[in-house]
Amino acid sequence: MGFELTTAKKLTNREKFLSEMEAVVPRLALIALIGPHYSKASKKVGRPPYPLATMLPIHLL
Repeated sequence: MGFELTTAKKLTNREKFLSEMEAVVPRLALIALIGPHYSKASKKVGRPPYPLATMLPIHLL
């Protein structure tokens, strides 16, 4: 019993916020909705776009 208490990690404010955002925002539904319109990688010049699953939470923040 003592071992569990000593190894328990306190949640940071960041972790709390991200878990709340995950519970509130329907990420998979939004990705399915935005996906067909999101910029695709091309063989032309320029940097490739970041994945939608990465950029969506960033924009929502």
